[in-house]
This record gives sequence, C-alpha cells and structure tokens, in this order.
Amino acid sequence: MSHYLLSVYSPSTNDAGEPPTEAEMAKIFEQVSDFNANIQEAGAWVYAGGLMPPAEASVVHVEDGELSVDDGPYPTGGIPLGGFWIIDAPDLDDAVDYAAKASAACQAMVEVRAFQDEPPQD
Repeated sequence: MSHYLLSVYSPSTNDAGEPPTEAEMAKIFEQVSDFNANIQEAGAWVYAGGLMPPAEASVVHVEDGELSVDDGPYPTGGIPLGGFWIIDAPDLDDAVDYAAKASAACQAMVEVRAFQDEPPQD
C-alpha cells in the first residue's frame, strides 16, 4: 500500500461569486463527515484536516540566514488549499476513486499525489 495526499482546492466563493451559505456549508460538512467515516471503515484513513482561510496564514522564508515571516497567503493567484486527506491505497486507481468521492462530498476539486518513497537508510 502507498500513501496518497488528497488536496482539496476550494474557492472562497460559489459559482455566483458569493461565499457559500451556512446551509451549503452544513451540507458539505455532513457529506465530508460521511466520507471520513467510510474511508476509516475501509482502513484507508491515515489523517485528514481542514485549513483556516489563507488570510490567516503565515509565510516563512529563510534566505541568506535571514528569517522573514509575512502575514497572509503566499501570492500564487490560484485557488487556495482548503484541506486534505492522507490515505493508504493499493494504487493510483484506488486513490483516484477515493478522490472522486472526496470531491463529490466537499464539492471542490481534489488533487491526488503519491508520497515519495523514503530513501534507504544506511
């Protein structure tokens, strides 16, 4: 089995350009809770977490030994990372199946990436 990162990219607005309503968010939270229960029952659960909004981020950078800590999101211009799952799946096809269910549950795009193998220890 391999570990995969399922990253949820969630825009802060819906298709109408408005933030999701409380009812929309409640439905998403319920669906994600059901999805979490299903992957735990299947033995694929490793860890999951939602993230605070990008405006609450700190960007840390060390260059030439100097520490810089800035408030707010890293300026990527893309859709922010909203949360993630780490799952244990036999292969990419199974990981994609889980990601499809995750995407349906949270109503957002989900990226699937395998973790790198650890280098051998001497």
